Amino acid sequence: MEPQTVDRTQSASSPSLSSPVTPGPLASFVRFVVCGGGIGVLSSFAVPLVAMTMPWAVANAVITVASTLLCTELHALFTFGTGRRPGWRRHLQSSGSAAAAYAVTCAAMFLLHVIQSAPGMLTEQAVYLTASGLAGIGRFLVLRLFVFASGRKSPLPPRRPVLPLPRPVLTQAAGATC
Repeated sequence: MEPQTVDRTQSASSPSLSSPVTPGPLASFVRFVVCGGGIGVLSSFAVPLVAMTMPWAVANAVITVASTLLCTELHALFTFGTGRRPGWRRHLQSSGSAAAAYAVTCAAMFLLHVIQSAPGMLTEQAVYLTASGLAGIGRFLVLRLFVFASGRKSPLPPRRPVLPLPRPVLTQAAGATC
């Protein structure tokens, strides 16, 4: 007979109030696209504004670092639902995945120009957006499965085993025969 488990503080259908609820893969992906895309659009407006006070390359680097830090915060708290802010280790891992995605898009554009010496703008856009989309999916998987995976908790709290009650020992009644 297998031991039964009972959690007397919660029912099996209610998640723990103290632990964050981790969104499913589809919800996480939608949040990833919204957060990353939203910050990307805001960054594209911020770079030219900051570039009025410093060289464009420096402004781009500053905004890229700031947006990556902000996205990592949003991904930890909102996209992947870890329930806490990311530490430096997660920030570095997230930055590494962003650098890898950047390398993928650069490599795709380089290969396009090797294959076709003068591609049209539409071809360049198609290759860049395809590479960017694939790199984004790869980055999402890395963040979900590796960077933010350890912060997830089980939706149900661990259960304590219920031990069977000891059975009362029956004594023979007085005057009974064997």
